Amino acid sequence: MNAETLVAGLAVDRARVDARLEALFGDDRGAVVPRLDAAMRHGVLVGGKRLRPMLVYAAGRSLGAEEAALDAPAMAIELVHAYSLVHDDLPAMDDDDLRRGQPTVHRAYDEATAILAGDALQALAFEVLARAGHPRLPSMIRTLAEAAGRDGMVAGQALDLAAVGGHPDASALATMHGHKTGALIRAAVRLGGLAAVADGDPRLAALDDYARAIGLAFQIHDDVLDVTGDTATLGKASGADAARDKPTYPSLLGLARARARAGELVEEAVAALAPLGEGATPLKALARYMIERDH
Repeated sequence: MNAETLVAGLAVDRARVDARLEALFGDDRGAVVPRLDAAMRHGVLVGGKRLRPMLVYAAGRSLGAEEAALDAPAMAIELVHAYSLVHDDLPAMDDDDLRRGQPTVHRAYDEATAILAGDALQALAFEVLARAGHPRLPSMIRTLAEAAGRDGMVAGQALDLAAVGGHPDASALATMHGHKTGALIRAAVRLGGLAAVADGDPRLAALDDYARAIGLAFQIHDDVLDVTGDTATLGKASGADAARDKPTYPSLLGLARARARAGELVEEAVAALAPLGEGATPLKALARYMIERDH
């Protein structure tokens, strides 16, 4: 799959999930607290790559899932991701003023509203997934809950906060990112797979090996972009990691070795997809896109 075909396909998937997310905040909803809905909308619909929904769609298609069966898990994973960013940007966490080129939710509204908006986005993710009534709904809910919770993304965030000013080795850094960033990426891929096949299907294990590798590659490339990118392109402040004395792959390995490690992980991910045959071509292209993107 060439880059032009990949980009066109990603645009279609982005438009598909955006339309469905937009419908969650329609004017006819009769929101109990319109300001809360507006803050949630700001956290979800103001920009975003939609990488995790794209992984849901690509993984599901690779195993023959119906398109409509992928919409709810794609929305759910993006809602959890959006909640995590709203809370990650708060003054008590990373204290960011800019996200996706726009003011962060606590800056556009206020801190209390941002906390509540994040809470509500997380709950909405499970509501959307539950309403879909997929035959493997219990497995899907467990997958998302475990990825988002105390041993998944939240654990990674706690490790990240504890690491500020410290000097973890490469193994500790990989563990932190495997939870903070990798957990939701793995969940996105598994949710797509579960829309097509049952828990015991061996191809899910291949997808998980793929997702584990690209999750770390994605984060390494993010670390690299924080050093090499500019604020306008990134949509958030560049150089923020160094300013906060956060350990990163470039600070630990240097830029060249960090880039090389991301490339090695992508090749590991591509190799893991061998059991899926030609159906995995878009997933392979997505893996390479992750370390070629500029934001």
